[in-house]
Amino acid sequence: MTQPLSVKRFTGSGVDAWIPELARLRIEVFRAFPYLYDGDPDYEERYLRTYTQSADSVIVLVFDAERIVGASTGLPLADETDNVIAPFRERHMDIQRIFYFGESVLLPGYRGRGLGVRFFDEREDHARALGRFDYTCFCAVDRPRNHPRRPEGYRSLDDFWRKRGYAPVPELKAQFSWQDLDEDRETSKEMTFWMKRLAP
Repeated sequence: MTQPLSVKRFTGSGVDAWIPELARLRIEVFRAFPYLYDGDPDYEERYLRTYTQSADSVIVLVFDAERIVGASTGLPLADETDNVIAPFRERHMDIQRIFYFGESVLLPGYRGRGLGVRFFDEREDHARALGRFDYTCFCAVDRPRNHPRRPEGYRSLDDFWRKRGYAPVPELKAQFSWQDLDEDRETSKEMTFWMKRLAP
């Protein structure tokens, strides 16, 4: 008999122990379109250090028995790196009132079970419990529709995000750098923010 999946939420210093598993999942899941990420441990260390240093960060993990098959992260926008914060500061938005969602990564065999919705619910609950945020947000990579590595029949997550109450904010864009699978070095990628007002 198949054991049911379990979902657990960790905050603050409790995040630290799970960073290696999150790095492993990021490298595995983000190889697929649209990220095409050629996983780099050094990049992971730099990126994930932001979460270990934030007292109010959150990580939501999905366990299949003892195996971690999915993860989702978040932290106050004010604790993020300059490239994430800059677009908000340029528009004089109060970064202290915004909670930022990092990634949601889930192995393909576990999709379609409602875990994507659970990831959003858990992170929004965490942000709401902190009691000082008016908005939640995340950003998604912009890839052209004619990208050569776009799989046939590929469907974006835009409709899923809209059903969760999020909307893109075209004027809010950040630059991230990573190495694509067909590249020999890191290059800058543009990412658009999606936002939602956090209900009480």
